[in-house]
Amino acid sequence: MERIYEQIRQYIDGQRQPMLLLWEELVNTESGSRQIEGVNQVCGILRREMEAAGIQTRTIHMENAGDMLVGEWNMASGKAPLLLIGHMDTVFKEGAAKERPFRVDEEGLAHGPGVLDMKPGLVMALYIVKALAAIGWRERPIKFIFAGDEENLHMFSNTKEVFVQEAAGALAAFNFETGYQNNHFVVGRNGGGPVRITVHGVAAHSGLAPEKGRSAILEAAHKIVEIENQNDILRGRLINCGMVSGGIGENTIPDSCVIRIGVRFKSMAVGQEIFDILRKTADHSTVPDTAAELDLSCVMQCMDTTDGVKALFAHLKRTAADCGFGEIGCFHSDSLSDSGITVAAGVPTVCGMGPWGEGNHTPKEYANVESFYQRCVLAACAAASLRDDFMKE
Repeated sequence: MERIYEQIRQYIDGQRQPMLLLWEELVNTESGSRQIEGVNQVCGILRREMEAAGIQTRTIHMENAGDMLVGEWNMASGKAPLLLIGHMDTVFKEGAAKERPFRVDEEGLAHGPGVLDMKPGLVMALYIVKALAAIGWRERPIKFIFAGDEENLHMFSNTKEVFVQEAAGALAAFNFETGYQNNHFVVGRNGGGPVRITVHGVAAHSGLAPEKGRSAILEAAHKIVEIENQNDILRGRLINCGMVSGGIGENTIPDSCVIRIGVRFKSMAVGQEIFDILRKTADHSTVPDTAAELDLSCVMQCMDTTDGVKALFAHLKRTAADCGFGEIGCFHSDSLSDSGITVAAGVPTVCGMGPWGEGNHTPKEYANVESFYQRCVLAACAAASLRDDFMKE
């Protein structure tokens, strides 16, 4: 593989300027999660570049979010594909790119909205295939899955379900989310997200007919106490009732109340405990004649550190040593990502493959440009050397 690794490095070194220009184009294209037109513009740019590179593309329309982009290369080989995954949206409001357009400072750090999370990762994924094609490597299919609404946890679309369908049957996946300065890659992530319990009661005049009312707020209060009492922070089981809304005034017994809850869990086993707690709480009432509905649709799956994940990282670690990248490590991140979807679907995944930097989701976001190229070489080498039986190595 040494010769292939050197060829990949030479190709990426020769493409530094085109890679940088595409990175700049993507950053300067507004694509906040609710800027659907902007997300689709980013999708169009990537589709243009993929098709020019011989990658077959299709977009999957999302009714209330940016579209999903799927790219397929070398699918006729018949082997299970390697997935390259990421997202095209950012957290920033419209106008951010005009205020802070892409720039590279004298220290080799790139700045701009989404310059780290995660527009460079999209470019890196594309250039992995371009590098492999340029050196004549066609040992395995490679499939791209780029979501348009990851930053809001796909709460307005069915992206999660489509993601699972598109990932089915893949051998492994690399997610080009934000990288880390210490060259540690992500092999586990928390699950979690927003949950909603809607409580229904019976409205009544609180002075004229209080006996006819059934307070949804009172029932919600009972549920909140019950839920909060079952937190277990040391085990990574967090259920935070962070916002409550209901009622129309002091003289009316409220017939509705919404509890907005944030949950976090470090493993799917703990996540299941949380779901059981919430379902049990929603299904029974303390205040007679009240009822509740539980909405778990926006929860993101946990990225468990499965045996497959461990084996894929071991492959990446060997590749890093063999291709000259150097020593790497791994860790569990408390943040969420679409890697939870792929791992839960049975696809071993390593996350945090993008360039390193700091300041995600803030105006101070930056990315190290040299790591952008170096990590692209590493990922391409890892793709080239990935075997069907990597879990047995």
